[in-house]
Amino acid sequence: MSRFFRPFCRSILFGLVLFGSALVAAPASATVRIKDIASFEGVRENMLVGYGLVVGLDGTGDSLRNANFTQESLVAMLERLGVSTRGRNLNTRNVAAVMVTATLPPFARQGGRIDIAVSAMGDAKSLAGGTLLVTPLVGADGEVYAVAQGALATSGFQAEGEAERVTRGVPTTARIPNGAIVEREVEFALDDLPAVHLSLRNPDFTTADRMAAVINGYLGDGVAQAVDPATVRLPVPRRYDGRIAALLTEIEQLRVRPDNPARIVIDESAGIIVIGENVRIDRVAVAQGNLTVRITETPEVVQPEPFGRGETAELPRTQIEIDDGADQKLAVLDTGVTLDDLVAGLNALGVGPRDMISIIQAIKAAGALQAEIEVR
Repeated sequence: MSRFFRPFCRSILFGLVLFGSALVAAPASATVRIKDIASFEGVRENMLVGYGLVVGLDGTGDSLRNANFTQESLVAMLERLGVSTRGRNLNTRNVAAVMVTATLPPFARQGGRIDIAVSAMGDAKSLAGGTLLVTPLVGADGEVYAVAQGALATSGFQAEGEAERVTRGVPTTARIPNGAIVEREVEFALDDLPAVHLSLRNPDFTTADRMAAVINGYLGDGVAQAVDPATVRLPVPRRYDGRIAALLTEIEQLRVRPDNPARIVIDESAGIIVIGENVRIDRVAVAQGNLTVRITETPEVVQPEPFGRGETAELPRTQIEIDDGADQKLAVLDTGVTLDDLVAGLNALGVGPRDMISIIQAIKAAGALQAEIEVR
């Protein structure tokens, strides 16, 4: 291994610290369950959102003068309860306007409970100790699917004094486990489906075809087919009429070997690089070096002789060192260098991630990197 090839490989390893061990340990022919790489169309979650009020705060709520929507909501709520406060000056800091979000799981039944998240909208400092009042949660169609209420559980806190303030976590967000009751079900007749569609989370023609082949091998017929790289269509066999849940249970446990494209993902802002195992490098010559200029100031103080005339003076002393990377040599990477070749035998880190990103992009520009680069 050449002198340059070692630091080059060490730089690639820096981007694989989190993922290298798992990739090396897993064989190329590893199989996964269908349920881990695909989902069944129609079996999905639904997002819910609502607007409500949190009361019972210890002076950490919205200031009504700055948050007019909080005051209007408070007045409207009190009027519904038979208390008239319109036109009066309200000056409380124990109320906060919040947005409530939740996820309605598939096949959620009326009367079931779901978790909710609560986030402050105004200038409230903390939601600790608050209680959410009855809040309807609506879906994208405007219908109410759940109603939320309950005591908030916060993980953050804030403490402040005259000259210092300490904040731990985010005190303006909270959760209520099982804080909403499902009031409306999403109709979905599973047993009436004439066919089941499996949707791949990472679309790929090869993976979809392999999935269809595995399903056909299990069912003993050729009904399953890959419609496109993201969808596998399976007509329901007659022996599973009225038992589609049993069919899905058996199919999702089947194992298939997914095929992943050669891809390199670069996050330049965070300096993170992830390299897929199918990445290949053609024969190419690579050199890397940086120009470093180091300037050191060491001034010297000169004093006059004892009882002599003169003044203390400071003489500047400047030392300049230049490193132009002359010791870096041009290295040749042979054809077929793979991820396993880069990881094997490397036990130290060298070039930083910023230089590594530049090297990879330069190899790609030269046409020697057989992979897709995705920059985020």
